[in-house]
Order: sequence, then C-alpha cells, then structure tokens
Amino acid sequence: MSYKDGFENENELSQSNSIDITVPANSEDAPVEKGNETADFVHSKAIDEAITEISSQNIRSTDEAKEKTEESIVMEQTRTANNSDNRNNKKRNLKGFASTLAAGVIGSVLTLTILPHTDYIKSFYPNVEATNSQAANEVIKPVAAQPTAVSTSSIADTVEKVSKAIVGIVNYQQQQQQNNDFFGNNNDNNNSNNSQQSVETGSGSGVIFQKINGSAYIVTNNHVVEGATKLEISLYNGTKTTAQVVGTDALTDLAVLKIDGKYVSETANFGNSSILRPGDQVYAIGNPLGLDLSRTVTEGIVSATNRTISVSTSAGNWDTNVIQTDAAINPGNSGGALINPQGQVIGINSLKISESGVEGLGFAIPSNDLIPIVNQLIKNGKIVRPFLGVGLEDLNQIPQIYWQSLPNNIQKGVMVTQVEPNSSASKAGFQVKDVIVSMNGTQIGNSTELRKYLYTKVNIGDDVNFGVYRNGKLTTLKVKLSN
Repeated sequence: MSYKDGFENENELSQSNSIDITVPANSEDAPVEKGNETADFVHSKAIDEAITEISSQNIRSTDEAKEKTEESIVMEQTRTANNSDNRNNKKRNLKGFASTLAAGVIGSVLTLTILPHTDYIKSFYPNVEATNSQAANEVIKPVAAQPTAVSTSSIADTVEKVSKAIVGIVNYQQQQQQNNDFFGNNNDNNNSNNSQQSVETGSGSGVIFQKINGSAYIVTNNHVVEGATKLEISLYNGTKTTAQVVGTDALTDLAVLKIDGKYVSETANFGNSSILRPGDQVYAIGNPLGLDLSRTVTEGIVSATNRTISVSTSAGNWDTNVIQTDAAINPGNSGGALINPQGQVIGINSLKISESGVEGLGFAIPSNDLIPIVNQLIKNGKIVRPFLGVGLEDLNQIPQIYWQSLPNNIQKGVMVTQVEPNSSASKAGFQVKDVIVSMNGTQIGNSTELRKYLYTKVNIGDDVNFGVYRNGKLTTLKVKLSN
C-alpha cells in the first residue's frame, strides 16, 4: 500500500466520523429562543461539548489512520524484505542442492571405484561374488589357440606303423627264350638255341597280417600272384625275399603267401568293415606303378558300402561285394591295404574302373568277407565249395535257335554246355543244352546267380532241386552236392 492510499483512507474516516452541527429550524428538540441568557448559555455549552467531542473523534480517527498507515508501511516493508529474503533463500537453497548433488555423485563414483576392491560386500553377502563369478565364467569364456597335441595316434604315426606291414610283390613267370643265329634265323630243330627264362610279368602289393611259428603270412589279390613261378617280396626297408603260395581263390580274388618271419617287424590288424558308413575317412597304402613308388599313401572317404561288381575270373564270372572309395587306387595298388584312421585294415584294394572320363572309382574287398577265406586258405590251402560239375553259359548269350523251343515267357536262365563224368551233375542226369531256371525254388537268371547260390546258400552233402527245361518241358533234377 502507498502513502497516497493511506491519506485517502484518513480523509474518508474523517468525513464518516464528522457530525453535522447545523440545527434544523423546525426541529422539535431545539429549544425556543426567548431572548434570555440561560437559553443562550445552555445552547453555547452544548455546542462547545459537541465541538469537543467531534475534535476528540477526529483526533482518534487521525491516530487510527496514522496507525493503519504505519502498519501498511511496515507491512509493505516487511513484504519487500520477505521477498528479498525469499530470493536469497532460493539462491541459498539452489546452491545447497547443487552442492548436495555434486557431493552425492562424487561419493557414488568413489564408492563404485573403491568398494569392489574391499571385502565390505563379502562380509554381508558372501555368496553374491561367487554367484556372479560363476555366471561370468559360464557366459564369457576367453578365446585362445590350443596347442597341437603330440600323440602316437596321429595319422602320420599310424601310417608310418602300418606301412612297415605293406610289401611289394613281383610276379615272375617262365617264358621260353628263342636264340636266333647270326643272321636272325631260328632253327626249331635245334633245342639248344631255346631256353626257359624267368620274366617279370607284373607287380602288386600285399599286407602282412600274422607272424607265427617263425613264418609271416601275407594276404593279397589272386590276380597279383596267378600263374607265377616265382614271387619276390620287397619289404619296407628294402630287403627282398621269396614267398611261398599258401593258397589262392580265383572267385574271391584272394591269395595267402608265406615268408620267413625273421624279415618281419610289424603286422597289421583287421578291423570291422561292417560298421563303415559313407563319408568315413580311409587311407590306401600300396605300390602304384611298381616298386619305385612303394608304400604310397592316398587319402579318401568311403563312397559306398556293399557295392556288387561283376568280375570275370579264371574260375568264371563272380559278383563281388566291395567297398567303394575315392582314394586313388592305381595299377600296383592291388593287394594293398585300405585302412581306417585307427590303422586297422578294413579292406584289400582290388580293382578300379579306369574308363576315360571316370575318376575316383576304386574298390576294396571288405575285411569281414576276406577273413573267412583267409582262414580256410591257411587251413586247407584252398576254398572247399560244393561242386556241381557242369559248364555253364548265360541264356541271353546264346542264339535263340539253340533254345530248344523254350516257352516265350522264359527269357533268363543258364544253359549247360558241358557235363563232367562222375560229377554230381552227371549222376543226377544233367545233359548238354539243359536250361537251369531255379534252385530250390529260387529263380536263377544267369551263371553268376547260380554260383552265388551254390557257394553261399548250400553246403557239401546237401540235396538241391534244380528246375530244368529240356526240349521245352520243365523237369526237376535232384542233385547231391559233393566237393
């Protein structure tokens, strides 16, 4: 409130407290002037009292107005002072808040920095740090290069050991050497000019699988040693010796040789070929292209198992069960080892398809198939199988004019081309041009199927019923098998 407002209030109070002293002319209460002194005196006294009272009231009003004005001034000064104090208080409060906030931040930083390096938390929460450390170890693992372990089971060590059991085999055969005279003429009547000479006709590989009683045994392919008059064995250290044939089997293309055990320091073990799967790692060890590349190692995988390959042998056609691999198998590898990463022999390398444009098609005889043959060859020197005593030819290889009026629905079978005297077939009444179509009710479509059934399904001494067409009529011949 301003001073002007205070004075205006004072005037208003003075006006409101003033008394009108004018006496109305016709007032009933007014005394009648008779011209006497008493009335004048009374009237004069009343006026003086009225004036005195009014003056007192005005003085009191003025004092009250002054007091109110002073109060207003004090209130205004107080308000101004309060506003100033409030502003100062706000400034002080803001500075205090900022100081408190800064102190809190600094304290938090110091706490987070120093506290992890103390045992304060462990004293209250002993399991917290262990749990956090375990979680950190499970989630975040350091990455580091691991050292290469030196182990005797490495492929290089395995190959080095097995290679000592791999040999080279050279097939020597006798050939007649003609001696011509000075002019190049050969006199057939003069036998002294002709002589027998042992000539190298081929080479292959073999695997030493057993050493017993001073002798070491080698398994290889029959076609490596077939027709040989001399077999020369070359060992891993360059030593050479001659081998003796223990036994051969043309159908399965397997042979067993024997050498003096004093030359042998390592033998190879057979593995279980039945557990092989396509994609398994394998290694072929042998002597490709002769002894100059002896004990060559090639790497590959098992491409397929239980493949059936028709092979023409000196004993006839035969369906051979083989392991297919893309490990390189070349001439001279025949009879070598196909091993697994553990160094076990799971196959004997036997053949490959070498047509133009064909790569990576090598085949090995499974170890589970060759082990029974090897055991029989060591024991008997040969494979004892049922013997029928007939010459055979597939029907589809014979012109139809010789089919002897076979029914139109007969398109497959085996024709008898020869019957050996005193054989099981001869005793059963077989004749040339008979057409065999079944054995014990099993359809026979070719000579390979007949041999497979004869050598794997029946035994020596068994009676077998043959379904035979003769002169266009079906008949049954019962044969008792012999060896």
